[in-house]
Amino acid sequence: MKHILFIALMFAGLAGYSQANKTRTISGTVKDNTSALPGVSVMAQGTRITTQTNATGRYTINIPDSVKSLVFSFVGYKQKIVKVGKKSVIDVKLEASSRTLDEVVVVGYGVQRKTTITGSIATVRGSAAYSTAYIAPQPANTESYKGVTENGFHVASNDPLSTFSVDVDAASYSNVRRFINGGQIPPADAVRIEEMVNYFNYNLPGPANNDPVAIHTELTSAPWNTKHRLLRIGLKARTIPTENLPASNLVFLIDVSGSMSDENKLPLVKSSMKMLVNQLRAKDKVSIVVYAGAAGIVLQPTAGDKKTTINNAIDNLEAGGSTAGGEGIKLAYKVAHENLMKEGNNRVILATDGDFNVGASSDDDMEKLIIKQREGGVFLSVLGYGMGNYKDSKMETLADKGNGNYAYIDNITEARKTLVSEFGGTLFTVAKDVKLQLEFNPAKVQAYRLIGYENRMLNKEDFNNDKKDAGDMGSGHTVTALYEIVPIGVKDDYSGSVDPLKYQKPAAPKGLVNTGSGEMLTIKFRYKQPNSGKSALSQAVVNDVPVEFAKTSVDMKFASAVAEFGMLLRDSPYKQQASYAHAIKTARAGKGNDDEGYRAEFIKLAENARLLAKEEQLADSK
Repeated sequence: MKHILFIALMFAGLAGYSQANKTRTISGTVKDNTSALPGVSVMAQGTRITTQTNATGRYTINIPDSVKSLVFSFVGYKQKIVKVGKKSVIDVKLEASSRTLDEVVVVGYGVQRKTTITGSIATVRGSAAYSTAYIAPQPANTESYKGVTENGFHVASNDPLSTFSVDVDAASYSNVRRFINGGQIPPADAVRIEEMVNYFNYNLPGPANNDPVAIHTELTSAPWNTKHRLLRIGLKARTIPTENLPASNLVFLIDVSGSMSDENKLPLVKSSMKMLVNQLRAKDKVSIVVYAGAAGIVLQPTAGDKKTTINNAIDNLEAGGSTAGGEGIKLAYKVAHENLMKEGNNRVILATDGDFNVGASSDDDMEKLIIKQREGGVFLSVLGYGMGNYKDSKMETLADKGNGNYAYIDNITEARKTLVSEFGGTLFTVAKDVKLQLEFNPAKVQAYRLIGYENRMLNKEDFNNDKKDAGDMGSGHTVTALYEIVPIGVKDDYSGSVDPLKYQKPAAPKGLVNTGSGEMLTIKFRYKQPNSGKSALSQAVVNDVPVEFAKTSVDMKFASAVAEFGMLLRDSPYKQQASYAHAIKTARAGKGNDDEGYRAEFIKLAENARLLAKEEQLADSK
C-alpha cells in the first residue's frame, strides 16, 4: 500500500512539474500611429525572458504558461503591459512618450534611466510597483573610433582625377542604430556615410556577360542644394547560386575572454555562428579556434553537414580570462593553411568586441600578419559585438587588410541578415581589388566631392598599380558611391581660389575640356578575378543630362536620404540645407519595395534621431 501511495505521489509531482514548465508561443507586430517599430523590447513579466521586434516590427516569444502579461518597451514611447490570456497572437500599438530623452542612456542593447547606473541606492520602476535596489557602477566607456576627416571639394581644373577603393562594409549603420535606439546621437567618428548607404540593397541589374561586376550611373540635383548635382555610381556583383559556390574552409576565431561575457556578446556570437552553420554543405569544412588568456583549438576541421558536432562545440564555449588576440589570429591562420582548398574559399571569421589587451597585439604587427596571410589565399572577415569597450577602429582595419568585410552584430535579426540573407556576399568573393577612378571635365565641372570613403582614398597612380590592394565584392553585393558636383558657373563657398602664379604659367587643363562634347566625366573601373593577379579595365561616360530629382529611381532617392542623414549625424560642414525632416521625406519617397522592412526601419531611426537632436539643442541652449 505504501508503494502504491509513493508511486501516486511521484506521478502527481511529475504532472505538476510538467504543468509548471509547459510553455507556449506568442507572436505579433508592434506599431505606432504610422508604421511598424523595430527594436522594441518584449519581456515576459516577472521573468528574464525577452526578445525584440525585427525590422518589420514582428516578434516571437516562448513563455511559460504561468506568465500572465507581456511588457513592451521602446525609447521615446510609453511602456505598455498587455495581458496574455489565451491569445497566441498579440498585436500592440505604442504611444509616443513626452518623457525627455536626455534621461536615457545606453545599457547593453537597450536603455535605462541615468539614475539607475550611478552606483548608489536608486529607485527603479518595476513591472507592478516601485522597489529599491543597489545598482553596481558601470565600467568606463572605452569604445574607440578612428578619426574621420570628411572629403572636401576639389577644383576640377586643378585636380580632375578622383580615385578610391570600393567598400562593402556595413558595420557603421548597425552601430549607429544601436546608439539611436539606446537614446543617444552617435559619436561623429562612428558615422561612416558610405557604410550607412551600402547597408541597404539596391535594385541593380547584374553583369550580362562573364564580367564579375556591372556598373550603373544616375545624375540628378543634390537634394540639400538644388544648384549642385548628385551622381550615383552603382556596382552590382554577379550572383552565384549557393549550390554552385566553391567549397569553403572556414575557421571560426571566437573571442572568449572575460569582456565577452555580456548577453549581447558571446551568447549572441554563439547564436550567430549556428545560423551560419545551417548554411553549410557537406563539402565545406569548419574549425573553431578560441582565445582568452591563451589560444586553442576546440573543434578540429569538421564537414559542414556534421551540424550537431559543430553546434555542440559552439554550445560549450564560455567566457573568461584576458585577451590574447594576436596569438588567436596566428593559430587560426595556421589551421586555415593546414586545410587550404586551392580552388575554394579559405577564410577566418573573427567574432569579437575588438578589445585585444594581452600578448602580441599591436596594430602594426597584426596588420602585417594579415597582409601576408591574404597573399597566401586566406581572407579575414570580422564580426563585431557588444558595447562599452567596443574597438571599431581596430576591427575595421583588420577586415580591410584581410580582404574581407566587417559587420556589427547588435541583435539576432542583424545576424540573420549578415549570415543568412547575405550569406554569399559575406563569404564568397567574386571580384577583388576593385578600384574606381573618375576624370571630371573642367568645361562642365567646377568642383566635386566624394561623399564618404575617406579611409578608402587612393593616389591617382594607384589605379593602374596591380600591386595596390583595394576592396573586394562578394556574390550579389551592391556598392553605391555618391558624388556632389558643382557645375561650371555656379557660385559656391567650396571651390576656393589662389593668386596667379608669379614664376610659371599654369598648364592648360588636359582631358575632356577640349572635346566640346556634353561629357561631364568618365568613370574607369578596375577589378581582378578572385584567383588572378592581373586587373581588367572597363569604363563608362556620364553626360551632363541630369534627371529631375522627383523622376529619379526610388533607390536614388533612398541613397541620397541616407547620405543626408549621415551628414546631419556628423554635423558635416558640407550639409548645407540638409535637415532631418527633408531626409525623412525623401526616404519615404524612396521606400519602394521593402519586403524585409529595412527601409522602414531607417525611416523610424531617422525620426528618433530627429527627436534626440532636438533634445540636444534644447540642452545646449540652457
